[in-house]
Amino acid sequence: MLASVHSATLTGVEGRPVVVEVHVAPGLPGFTIVGLPDAACREARDRVRAALLSSGLAWPLQRVTVNLAPSGVRKEGAGLDLAIAVGLLCAAGRVDPAAVRGCAFLGELGLDGSLRGVPGTLALVDALVDDAVVVPLRSLAEARLVPGVRAFGARSLSEVVDVVHGRGKWLESGPGDPTGASPGVAAPDSAPDVADVAAVRGQRVARRALEVAAAGGHHLLLAGPPGAGKTMLARCLPGLLPRLDAAEALETTKVHSAAGLPLPSTGLLETPPFRAPHHSCSPVALLGGGTSIVRPGEISLATNGVLFLDELGEFPSSLLEMLRQPLEDGSIVVARAQARATLPARVLLVAATNPCPCGEGGEPGACRCSPAMRERYLRRLSAPLLDRFDLAVAVRRPSARELLERPPAESSAAVAARVAAARRLSRGRGVACSARIPSDRLDELAPLSRDARRLLGDRIRAGELSARGLDRVRRVARTLADLDGTAGPVEDEHVAVALELRAGRDVLSAGRVA
Repeated sequence: MLASVHSATLTGVEGRPVVVEVHVAPGLPGFTIVGLPDAACREARDRVRAALLSSGLAWPLQRVTVNLAPSGVRKEGAGLDLAIAVGLLCAAGRVDPAAVRGCAFLGELGLDGSLRGVPGTLALVDALVDDAVVVPLRSLAEARLVPGVRAFGARSLSEVVDVVHGRGKWLESGPGDPTGASPGVAAPDSAPDVADVAAVRGQRVARRALEVAAAGGHHLLLAGPPGAGKTMLARCLPGLLPRLDAAEALETTKVHSAAGLPLPSTGLLETPPFRAPHHSCSPVALLGGGTSIVRPGEISLATNGVLFLDELGEFPSSLLEMLRQPLEDGSIVVARAQARATLPARVLLVAATNPCPCGEGGEPGACRCSPAMRERYLRRLSAPLLDRFDLAVAVRRPSARELLERPPAESSAAVAARVAAARRLSRGRGVACSARIPSDRLDELAPLSRDARRLLGDRIRAGELSARGLDRVRRVARTLADLDGTAGPVEDEHVAVALELRAGRDVLSAGRVA
């Protein structure tokens, strides 16, 4: 007898529908899975057999063949276990196939018949077009985030069989749902632990650059000696960003779910993520990929949030150059022999670096590095990479007065209010933030006053701005105007400040910090 059950598998951060076809025929007892399963998927044979026996269900002593269609798509993980078990019961005559028609099944089976969640539940459910989907109870809140899909939960295989036989009901919202949330509604998750910008001593220019980066989504480079506060400044940034909107929250949650990272109890990530990979990470860890299984990397996990690269000069130059295209496109295409996936990479990049190997560059009499050592250290930061940073600030160590007398400073809440107001102005123009204004719409959305145009023309004729740099300066100037509440053309003072906030890039490329 033949039975078909719907399910899905994960490729990158996207789900692909799979039809699990199970054929039970007379012959020597055996169990075969075909359709490009990986090792974990092939091992479903033993998990399904033990789960059936532990649930008091008979194992058919016949020839069992499982086909995972389409056969040309690689199937990975244990997420097809439940669908295989239900299909086997239908093909063996233990369950009426009509009772599971129009329903898809996702979940890993334990040897005792219990159901366990699988990575990427949100993407897997989103890929299914069936009227309903059954998932492990722990994944129910995540599955119910997909609009238009009826999701039900179950604790074990025996519970699924009981419901199919009419001896129970699927677990929905209410007492059966650990979140107690209504369909499509998630309680707000708690904000991550971030530093308050009020704790930063001094650093007037760097604090201003941090506010501009948050308001406009501009990439920021901080250069200075150890102990100046570069890392602390970067860790304040998530507290200045607004909460994610519905589309951004779903996209970010989908990426984190596909990577198998823990999610809030509501299943939805509503605060911008903050990722800080170590400089020893591999290209796959940073950009995503793998051999046969494509997984998102740190740049994708930071989507709609902050990617912080501390000790930028210690990253391999080849790895840094790989970031150039994703930062420009907002996505990254990972192609392998057996898989190809497009991963999101729309991040706010913040980097911190020392000016030289000893870290004391720019401090008279303090630097112990020779010119050759400084040049070799800074050679890892190519001009095209530095050109991706809209803001580059030289950070000095705070003075004794700033450290000991603790002068009052604005809190993150006060700065975040101005950031939110600037973002609202950007959304009124049809863009999320100024950094995402298309080049062909700059004249429309960021028009220049006559004095601003003259100032930029002088810098271009002096060879201080490239075509890309010109567009980036105009976007930063638009952000500065929004923070000042100027809705009209960008004035020359905004352009001047934008150029000043970019000047640290040129100072760093010269091998010194002023």
